[in-house]
Amino acid sequence: MNICLYGASSDAIAKEYITATEALGEYLARQGHGLVYGGGGAGLMGAAARGMSRGGGRIIGVVPSFLQVDGILYDRCDEMIYTDTMRQRKQVMEERADAFIVTPGGIGTYEEFFEIYTLKQLGRHGKPIVIYNISGYYDQLLAMLENTVAQGFMRAASLELYTVADTPEQALAQMCAGCETVDIRRTKFVKE
Repeated sequence: MNICLYGASSDAIAKEYITATEALGEYLARQGHGLVYGGGGAGLMGAAARGMSRGGGRIIGVVPSFLQVDGILYDRCDEMIYTDTMRQRKQVMEERADAFIVTPGGIGTYEEFFEIYTLKQLGRHGKPIVIYNISGYYDQLLAMLENTVAQGFMRAASLELYTVADTPEQALAQMCAGCETVDIRRTKFVKE
């Protein structure tokens, strides 16, 4: 399975995030899976790619042409796909992926997560989405989503469209089990 990973592009983060994401990449590779990601060599993107390389996995980088600058991209990708725009990049990543994993990141990672989450909610794909919650990084985001349901802005069924994992083993088990697409248009909303 090709797993699309979203995550930080900066190295200016705590080492625990980098170490955990390298371990994730290596574990996924050793289990026979490939990586589809933004092509970066730094941050959690680079960590996942280094782990994938160490584990012998196939790596597909997808990057807008304007980011083709020395030192930014991971130079050991098996395939590098260049796009004209960020929107095209996300579309190619989505098309090439069988599942999605969201590691800690900033606004770009949030945007990628919310887009793929929205598309699943709208029934445009049924692929698993796993939030890799290293050191509780996403605890507040998960609480916000629960509050969104509690306040009536989102149906409770939407919370079933992703899973949360704390370890590489949990993440892969959840991806392999799959997340059934819930057709929330047919789900009667009950405020909890």
